[in-house]
This record gives sequence, C-alpha cells and structure tokens, in this order.
Amino acid sequence: MGGDEERAKAVKKAAAEGPSASEGTSTGRRPAAGRKAAPVKKAAVRKAPAKAAVQKAPVKTAPPKDESRTALVRRARRINRELSEIYPYAHPELDFENPFQLVVATVLSAQTTDLRVNQTTPGLFSRYPTPEDLAAADPEDVEEILRPTGFFRAKTRSVIGLSKALVEQFDGEVPGRLEDLVKLPGVGRKTAFVVLGNAFGRPGITVDTHFQRLVRRWRWTQETEPDKIEAAVGSLFPKSEWTMLSHHVIFHGRRICHARKPACGACPIAPLCPAYGEGETDPEKAKKLLKYEKGGFPGQRLNPPQAYLDAGGRPAPPLGAG
Repeated sequence: MGGDEERAKAVKKAAAEGPSASEGTSTGRRPAAGRKAAPVKKAAVRKAPAKAAVQKAPVKTAPPKDESRTALVRRARRINRELSEIYPYAHPELDFENPFQLVVATVLSAQTTDLRVNQTTPGLFSRYPTPEDLAAADPEDVEEILRPTGFFRAKTRSVIGLSKALVEQFDGEVPGRLEDLVKLPGVGRKTAFVVLGNAFGRPGITVDTHFQRLVRRWRWTQETEPDKIEAAVGSLFPKSEWTMLSHHVIFHGRRICHARKPACGACPIAPLCPAYGEGETDPEKAKKLLKYEKGGFPGQRLNPPQAYLDAGGRPAPPLGAG
C-alpha cells in the first residue's frame, strides 16, 4: 500500500508540472532514438503597421552658404545661360534711334519707369531732334514736356546741360568713351554703360535697382554700392557677356523676380536660387504675378524689337492712350 501511495503522488506531481523534456513533443510521443526534438515554434507576434510617411511638398535645393569661388562662378554662369534661353529677345527697354536719344532717355529714366520715358520722348525729340536744338531750347517749354517723368525741373537742367556739353566739347556727337560720358551733366556710370553697351557695342554692366536686388538674392555679391557690385559681378563673367548679362538680369527682375513679391513658383531658375521661398511658391498663384509678355501684358517700349514681338510681346500704348 505504501508503494501504491507513493506512485499515486508521483503521478499527480507529474501531471501538475506538465510534460517533461524527456517526454518529447506535445503529442506525448517520445522522439526517435538519435533524433533531437524539433524546436517549439514561438507564436508570431503581429507588429502594428508603420505609419504612412507624411507627404511633403518638394523643396528646392539651394546652394550652400559656404559655396566655393569656383562653384559660385559655375552657378552664376549657369543662371545667365538659363536666362538667355528664357529671354532670347532681351533688349534695352528705352526707345531710341541714335546715341543722343539713348543718353537723354536714360537720364530721364531716373526715378520713373522706362514706359513713362518712352511715352514722353516722342514729343521731346520731335521738337528738339539734335543736341544743338535741345541746347538752345526754352527751359520752360522742356519742363512742360518732361513733366510726366517726375523731377522735371532737374531733368530739364540735365538734358539741356548735357546737350550744351555735347555741342561745346564734342561737336554735337555723343562720345564713345566712359571717361568722357561721365563728364556730361546727369550722366553717371550706369547711364554711361547703357550708352556704351547699346549704342556703341562696348561691354558694360548696368547696375540699376533690379540688377542690385537680384545679384544679392542670388548671392553673387553682398556689396551694396553700385561700383562695387559692378566689379564683383563683372569678375564672374567674361567681359564680352556683360551687356547681355545686364539685359537678362533686368528682364528677369521686371517680369518674375519682383521686389515685393517674387513669383518663385513660376521661376525657371528656382533650383539655383538661394532666396527661393521669399515669394509665392504655389505655381498657379505665382503665374498671376507675372508681368509684361510673360503675363500677357504690354511691354515698356512703344517700338520694341521684332524679336520681342515674335515672342508674344506687345507694344506699350502712347501717352494718353487709355
């Protein structure tokens, strides 16, 4: 009896502890001799599905702040190449037929638009077609003609004064040298380079407000004085490209890269621009900001080049035409 009780207790204890390693698998069978029992597979644990990646709007890559000189030159020249394809018809946006008309128109363009100058000069040049005529003009009569351009009294003194200087010092001819042009009343380096580049075919950089704004946005230079900007930007390009570079940059500044709200979302050179995002980045909204031929509006000139008209540009209306 004692042995039976001990065996009964042993059975109960084994049942309570469950199958031992010597009993094999859960089937209760012993593994065959010389074979190891198959490992018990753990129940697969289902992982929570990963959160879907958040879709973000594509971000334009910008050049690094520590851009090397070589990288800067390459980027600047690439921007100019891109602009030359965007504006193959870029040109000076002042109407002129000869160097005298161009120097006078450029002086008049200070503190006003080229459009307003172009609407005003036909009346001026029809009455005073030569330096001799304008030098002998009645200042009050000239002031009345120039009134729409603003600062008309100062501009009258300048154009009459430069006309007298042309007659007295240069036999009524506009000189083709920088050092002579800057001696004329109202003529600075910017005006001189406009005349040299567009009337005489001599390379020059025109540092107007658009040019200054864009070259700083593009990090071509951090200079703020026009002569220093001229030198810094000029060092990035061959001299032969200076005049057309000026036209490309100024065209882009007037049409897309505006001062207050640039149309970043419609800008073809956005990937090269460190200032991308300062303006409207939504493509549809940006398109509404485009000006002149890019936006379907008339340009600055009453008599634009044929290439501009072929590209879809429209002549500006004359003064008083609606």
